Amino acid sequence: MNFFVCLAVLITAAISAAKPVEKRQIGGVLICNGAQATGNCSYQVYELDACHNLTSEFSGNAATFAPDGEDFYCFPYLITCGGICRSPTGCTPGAISYDSPDKFNLTALGGGWDRLITSFDCQTARPSY
Repeated sequence: MNFFVCLAVLITAAISAAKPVEKRQIGGVLICNGAQATGNCSYQVYELDACHNLTSEFSGNAATFAPDGEDFYCFPYLITCGGICRSPTGCTPGAISYDSPDKFNLTALGGGWDRLITSFDCQTARPSY
């Protein structure tokens, strides 16, 4: 009987001493060359409210652009940060968030966004679709 009491005390102590799960930082984005998170991939937490140029590995070659599930969204652009948009149809396909159906397949957006994406910025909250 004492064995079970000691075991229960040890289990309770171990559970109470466990560290809480740390929340992920907001701004995480998975970028891959291929659709459905295939090919070369990079995951990074990006500063919000700042423009980020894609590296040469992903600029014009990113079929997956998948923000994490926190309350933020990103605008991919076909121009580099600080560039002037001269496209008559606009320089972004619109906001992409965790809830966007095409985040794992930018080719489905139409217009060749997997080949056009050059930069992006992310902002807090969720867009209204």
